[in-house]
Amino acid sequence: MESLLVPTAIVALAEIGDKTQLLALILAARFRKPWPIIAGIIAATLANHAAAGAVGAWVGSFFSESVLHWVLAASFTATALWTLVPDKMDDDENPARRFGPFLTTLIAFFLAEIGDKTQVATVMLAAQYPHLILVIVGTTLGMLIANVPVVLAGNFAAEKLPLTLIRRLAATAFFVLAIVAVYSAMKTSGWVG
Repeated sequence: MESLLVPTAIVALAEIGDKTQLLALILAARFRKPWPIIAGIIAATLANHAAAGAVGAWVGSFFSESVLHWVLAASFTATALWTLVPDKMDDDENPARRFGPFLTTLIAFFLAEIGDKTQVATVMLAAQYPHLILVIVGTTLGMLIANVPVVLAGNFAAEKLPLTLIRRLAATAFFVLAIVAVYSAMKTSGWVG
């Protein structure tokens, strides 16, 4: 279950205030059709995170458990710092209306996730955990936990939530995860008992 629950929590936290939340808000306001938008988010995330997970599983086969713990600790630390910086969506990322809500969302979310912190986290988690499918399902659930409420609530969620506080809490959670990963790395390296 850890291969499912940890990725779910990590990605849900990483998505708070991310550009994909802004994208979800824009799409919800533009199309006012939440279910095709949610379906597009699911399809895009599954495709993107499956590719990232495959890379992570491949990378994980080359390194020892100890090295992977150190890499995971560095990844969590970087994600914590990255989470503190609010994302802004560039104007050229606004999708064209002509494709409809599902296809526009699928394309926009897939492209927005390339190189994003959740994609990097998916690579690292797939390298760490042996159950690739559970990692992909978990990261996809994390995306949905963070983005579906934004789609459903529209402008209310973006205007009323204290995103700075939420970002700081998410960053703190990632720092704690980094400390746990460092401890695990030290333990598998034989540095602590």
